[in-house]
Amino acid sequence: MGRKLDPARKEKRGPGRKARKQRGAEVELARFLPPGKSGPARCRLAAPGVPGAGRLTAASLSAEAETGRKKLNAKWLTPAKAKKNLSKGNNVELSSDGEVEEGSWEMEDDVDEDGSSEELVDDYGASSSEEEELLPIEKAALKQKSDRGDLSEDDSEEEEVAEEAGRQKGQKEEESTDLQLNLDIDEQFKLPTNEQIEKENIFFYLFLVVYDPLMVFLPAEPLDLHIIHQRIKGNMEVLQDFRVKREEGRTRQEYLALLRRDMAAYYSYSDFLLKKLMDIFPLPELINFLEANEVPRPVTIRTNTLKTRRRDLAQALINRGVNLDPLGKWSKTGLVIYDSSVPIGATPEYLAGHYMLQGASSFLPVMALAPQENERILDMCCAPGGKTSYIAQLMKNTGMILANDSNAERLRSVVGNLHRLGVTNAVVSNCDGRQFPKVLGGFDRVLLDAPCSGTGVISKDPAVKTNKDEKDILRCAHLQKELLLSAIDSVNAASETGGYVVYCTCSITVEENEWVVDYALKKRNVRLVATGLDFGKEGFTRFKDRRFHPSLKSTRRFYPHTHNMDGFFIAKFKKFSNCIPKAQKEAASPSTGPETVMEPQPKKKKLEGLKIAQEQKKPQRALKKRHSLQGQRRPLKA
Repeated sequence: MGRKLDPARKEKRGPGRKARKQRGAEVELARFLPPGKSGPARCRLAAPGVPGAGRLTAASLSAEAETGRKKLNAKWLTPAKAKKNLSKGNNVELSSDGEVEEGSWEMEDDVDEDGSSEELVDDYGASSSEEEELLPIEKAALKQKSDRGDLSEDDSEEEEVAEEAGRQKGQKEEESTDLQLNLDIDEQFKLPTNEQIEKENIFFYLFLVVYDPLMVFLPAEPLDLHIIHQRIKGNMEVLQDFRVKREEGRTRQEYLALLRRDMAAYYSYSDFLLKKLMDIFPLPELINFLEANEVPRPVTIRTNTLKTRRRDLAQALINRGVNLDPLGKWSKTGLVIYDSSVPIGATPEYLAGHYMLQGASSFLPVMALAPQENERILDMCCAPGGKTSYIAQLMKNTGMILANDSNAERLRSVVGNLHRLGVTNAVVSNCDGRQFPKVLGGFDRVLLDAPCSGTGVISKDPAVKTNKDEKDILRCAHLQKELLLSAIDSVNAASETGGYVVYCTCSITVEENEWVVDYALKKRNVRLVATGLDFGKEGFTRFKDRRFHPSLKSTRRFYPHTHNMDGFFIAKFKKFSNCIPKAQKEAASPSTGPETVMEPQPKKKKLEGLKIAQEQKKPQRALKKRHSLQGQRRPLKA
């Protein structure tokens, strides 16, 4: 069946239309083949049935090709040994009948006597008239190849490497020139005129009141934040070396005012809050603080050791596709979550109470409190229950914890978290913390996480940037003073293991932290002790024209740009007497202010006063005795 193969009859097979377009194959092959003695290195590609068609003699090679071959390295010039075994892909071809036909490509080892192999033969036999059929882009490619025909493969690679190096060098030079231009711009920084500031319309907005109660805020002109950012950088450099780089006739206050306006426009802060921050931080640190507030803090969880261990919890979460690490050397229960393929607040481990979603800064007050087993502890502002559950965890569900909060709505989350985490030694109450000493007292330790302005958690609540003013700060400070005095009064100074009060806020303003602590030191018989935390910055002992107690160095401040956690303040008190100073019981008189404390008199002075009083009373007693004796001697009347 089918046709029989006739070995003597071989059909001539020529190139197709696409093969005729691909010119210059012999030139390309000549570039890569050495002139030395080698068997299969030099091959003759003969078209079947057309012997000698398209022969390329050595004389036809250009002088550039000859010089290019001489540049080949020694390893390339070494003659290769002849190989008799041909690859199947070179000598196997299918005929029109679908049968295998060999001999279409012949590899010969014909070497002349002088050692040079035969010339290459073009198997296609295409004429020069076919160049008209080439596309314009193919003609351009052929022209480029002919111009570079004298380059070998290694030389072309070296040239490409050199070109790449030159390109990178040019990019570096451009970058250096850009940097130099930026430096020149920064060195030539000048304050803008009033007209330029008015044109920018940084703080002028059009208020369009619609019929509904909503109010739309539209800028008069779009702000160019890039220009403002460059101006902030230039202004910062001038202020760091003000004597050298300042503009003549300009004061430092003008530069600071411009810097405050630019930062308010760039970071969207109110002018009041920026003034407060500029008083707290140096200018370079202030920029870092503002930048850190634009980035959210890492997600952290606390292991509930009442139900599991941190190692087992980490392994279980890793199996669920959570990428995590230990929080740090200072915490034995914390884990930081980088990313998760499952909702971290809805895993079976979370619902079973194996961990609690809690910020890293919220670990610190409980660690400073250091609760002991079988103690009576008061958490005056407990919502949402993270610190309360941590205290129960450290106490191993022994003793008693009174979890109090003045907001009944927030107590729902407290009850839910305590049930989920397996806390059994807590009592939840809804009372005003300022009235708490009258309700219940005599605690061993008290934790007061006072309500504050929230200037340390701007990354969580960006509304703090604009909705806080001086009245809010003073209102919070007044409430914090009242709560702190109530917390101190609720502690028993005679406790064998306790007598400690930990005061903390999520604010960084001095009015809510150091001022409140200094006020408590003057009003109650307490002193500051070390918090037991190895890191954190010391509290202020002086701020502007205010001077605080030197022991405020033992307080700790935490910032987002230095510790990568929310801004926090922690102070730890030790109560040494349950007595309230007399000056606090009496009304404040004009001569004695509210902060004066009546010092107890020494015993010697008291004894001397008693002796003097007795000596003064002796003559009076003698006269009384004489009168009584004379009355007895008188005769009685009839």
